[in-house]
Amino acid sequence: MQPLKPRLMTCRGRDFLWGTRTFIMGIINMTPDSFAGDGFTTDISSALDKAIEFEAMGADIIDIGAESTRPGHSAVSVDEELGRLLPAIDAILPRVNLPISIDTYKPQVAKRALEAGASMVNDVWGVREDTEMLELAASKQIPIVIMHNQLKPSYVDPVKDVIASLKATTNMALQCGIEGKNIIIDPGFGFGKTADHNIEIMRRLFEFKNLPYPLLIGTSRKSTLGLISDVPVNERLEGTIATVALSVANGADIVRVHDVREALRASQVADAIVRNWRPNHWVK
Repeated sequence: MQPLKPRLMTCRGRDFLWGTRTFIMGIINMTPDSFAGDGFTTDISSALDKAIEFEAMGADIIDIGAESTRPGHSAVSVDEELGRLLPAIDAILPRVNLPISIDTYKPQVAKRALEAGASMVNDVWGVREDTEMLELAASKQIPIVIMHNQLKPSYVDPVKDVIASLKATTNMALQCGIEGKNIIIDPGFGFGKTADHNIEIMRRLFEFKNLPYPLLIGTSRKSTLGLISDVPVNERLEGTIATVALSVANGADIVRVHDVREALRASQVADAIVRNWRPNHWVK
């Protein structure tokens, strides 16, 4: 299959020309119970330092979440989520010139975050049957990441089933008034899937390019990598980098990661081979 033609999305004054290179989304967790052990909760100073560091390392987007999405996590109220999230946005926005994405499935949280200066919504429940998040994104004319997720890991064919679900949800997004250029899809590695499902999705990731939207993949430090290598969460960097390179080779446009420097370097090498990308300092 031929790759998508380059397509432009603009977010907070930055151009994202899909198909030219891989873009890096750096994760900042404002939670006490992040599975990766990197939650800042109310430590706004450290969160700001991390965002500044990510920008210096070459990140393209900062993704801030204030409710853990790990298996067995405790849900938090809208007020508690906003109490963690808004101070972080207020601190980071004037100091970092990157788009801020908000990792939430609650429209009330997304609305307040966008009013505070966020530029993108990353919905880990893919809006499901609730159109309120889609209507919000349409009214604000901002990009939205639609991720596949479900409660039980039951599939006939995990790849075909996830693609069908994403197709239905993105069609709903278009019907709600979201422009196609503002839709990003995520197959939801680690969400509502067994380790074998996750591996199958990675092996057949190129099939998601049949959908006409940029593709985000988030494998960073996840349990499937630990299961493969039999290592704890703090020793999954190499596994993460392997999946980053494989994701680029199979058409990913954005990789969502905790380790920005390492992921960027891996994606640059993969992009040079797969997309014929070259850095600015390259001398021919």
